[in-house]
Amino acid sequence: MLVKEELNRYNRQIILPELGLNGQEMLKAATVLVIGAGGLGCPVLQYLAAAGVGTIGIVDDDVIELNNLHRQILYNHTDIGLSKAKTAAAKLKLLNPHVAFTAYHERFKADNAINICQDYELVIDCSDNFTTRYLVNDTCVNLNKTLIFGSILQFQGQVAVFNHHGGPNYRDLYPAPPTENINCVEGGVIGILPGIIGLYMANEALKLICNIGENLSGKLMTIDALNNMVSVFKIAYEKHPEIAKPTAKTIKEIDKSTLDQWLSAEADKIFLIDVREDYEHEENNIGGVNISLYELSGSLASIPKNKKLVFYCQSGQRSKIAVQVLEGSYEGEVYSLKGGLLVHYS
Repeated sequence: MLVKEELNRYNRQIILPELGLNGQEMLKAATVLVIGAGGLGCPVLQYLAAAGVGTIGIVDDDVIELNNLHRQILYNHTDIGLSKAKTAAAKLKLLNPHVAFTAYHERFKADNAINICQDYELVIDCSDNFTTRYLVNDTCVNLNKTLIFGSILQFQGQVAVFNHHGGPNYRDLYPAPPTENINCVEGGVIGILPGIIGLYMANEALKLICNIGENLSGKLMTIDALNNMVSVFKIAYEKHPEIAKPTAKTIKEIDKSTLDQWLSAEADKIFLIDVREDYEHEENNIGGVNISLYELSGSLASIPKNKKLVFYCQSGQRSKIAVQVLEGSYEGEVYSLKGGLLVHYS
């Protein structure tokens, strides 16, 4: 329920027939996670807070530097050396005291991604590197979260909405990271560009939350600020029906002690599969082979027959989905490691 001060604060928004009082209440009830509080994150955060999004999480392990200030205009020179996430939350609270902020002064990594994301209904990727972008995407696919994506370099920017109601995800557009990773540090960026792209991202968020207008799901918008060119491309992709949240149907799970007993007593009868992405497997694993959940259905020929399959992942969610994927197509027993690595190996 909106209080009198909020009705006055958001008046110019509420009188829009497409939004109205109901839309403003939807914004207040919304939970949004913004990953990255830099060039893109600053305008996204400022406009989401100003619009009245009720709960906003901010993830960034970086501190404010002098060379940030030409484009990250939420900050000023007195903030140099301070945490971006914590400073952003404090400044935004002054902008709108009706919004709840949670600052995560930590790097978004495989071992905390699900824990951070799971309580938010919408994720906005404002990161500046491919490792984080792929991790954000894969986490959103795993948790069935809609993802708003943006990127900037020099005078060019991109905006898209991924994993929305069965739409494409980031890997459908960019299956693998490029061999060269040129970012703003090496390539530079005009200071105004993150404002332009960030505002489009914030606009997509408001439309998605309020279920109004046409969004960029299945499309990629590109903006060339140097030559004033805006293009929207349709993303070609194949649907991934096997990637869905586990249903209430019982999934066979085992705990660490049971797995240890099996490996000790009958290791030759157990086939262990890590269904995380390769970068997660390389960071830490408990053995076995690495077959991404998203490649599992096409990799059946490489899996031995008539063995006990045990799937594991970071939290136990993707491994439960893997059990469902193989159900009916594998002759042997199939299990998921309950709780994943976070519970048993952290």
